[in-house]
Amino acid sequence: MEYRCVECGGRMTTLFVQYSPGNIRLMKCGNCKAVADEYIECEPIIILIDLILHKTKAYTHLLYNVIDPQAPSFQGLLWKSTFGFLLLDAYRSLFLERSKEEWGLSMSFASLLWRFQKMLMDVVFGNIMFLSTFLLSMRVLFSTFPRPLRYKDLLLAIFISSYFKMFLVAMMVWECPSVIFIIDLFVLSSNTVALKVITQSAMSRCIAACFSAHVVKFLVTQRCWSWEL
Repeated sequence: MEYRCVECGGRMTTLFVQYSPGNIRLMKCGNCKAVADEYIECEPIIILIDLILHKTKAYTHLLYNVIDPQAPSFQGLLWKSTFGFLLLDAYRSLFLERSKEEWGLSMSFASLLWRFQKMLMDVVFGNIMFLSTFLLSMRVLFSTFPRPLRYKDLLLAIFISSYFKMFLVAMMVWECPSVIFIIDLFVLSSNTVALKVITQSAMSRCIAACFSAHVVKFLVTQRCWSWEL
């Protein structure tokens, strides 16, 4: 596994030396001379707060020093992240539709079936266009990378950095449709920071790639919900 210094991004062979259980010494980066990864000794809540604050050090720790692309569990993590990403998108679409029209027992079965069909189209087709636009933007905007990258690495970085979608669960008790679009903006900004960390490229290119993908997805989903029975 290739570790990275969270301060300068330099490569590390190891992040700490363990002398006994609970007794470790953090290694210093040979490039910047700072502690390579201070998050090793931090509580998960501290890491989560720094992720919410969009600190690149926290994203470097998560994407390089926690997730191992060579581990046997990497494929399972990718599938779980994909499932969670689509499930939260489905809930988002369902909530937006419920906010437009009142759902009740008086709805006919045909009308209910049509609404679920539109939601499925929204999630599946919208995300196909999102990923297609994102990967196309990567090929256009990023001709070369500082290190070899696989599409799996890029997709996992996008899925994991979309953790802000979990806040959609709060909509179960706090029905405020406008908050959904605020969450979408946080997801966009989080995706941008994750892409910058994983590609080590200019922020402007990362913004362009993520913004174009999210705009296409928004336009496609709006088109799906404009269809009438």
